Amino acid sequence: QVPLVESGGDLVQPGGSLRLSCAASGFTLDVYHVGWFRQAQGKEREGLACITGVLDGSVYYVDSVKGRFTISRDNAENTVYLQMTNLKPEDTGVYSCAADSWPCYSDNDIRPGDWGTWGQGTRVTVSS
Repeated sequence: QVPLVESGGDLVQPGGSLRLSCAASGFTLDVYHVGWFRQAQGKEREGLACITGVLDGSVYYVDSVKGRFTISRDNAENTVYLQMTNLKPEDTGVYSCAADSWPCYSDNDIRPGDWGTWGQGTRVTVSS
């Protein structure tokens, strides 16, 4: 059983929007920090956004997506979302979510190596 499952990836034109979902199974996601990451072809995985547990609910972003992407939770659905707007070709990549107990604490400091539980990813292609 895969603990995290991403969905919502698609082909979209520049300037378009997508909402990605990260659904948990087998555990309750709301007490965990959850992060969204992107890996473009030939590049290292980078952290984009994260949200702390439900008791705090702080959100953090990397500068390249701030103002365009929004991370949020739906605790009833045991799901974390990444709403992406004004998409650019450089946003193309495989998007993955991850959960852990502590690694979300600062803008521009969302490190993939700090996160322990991962989904398999969903592909986003931004192209005309």
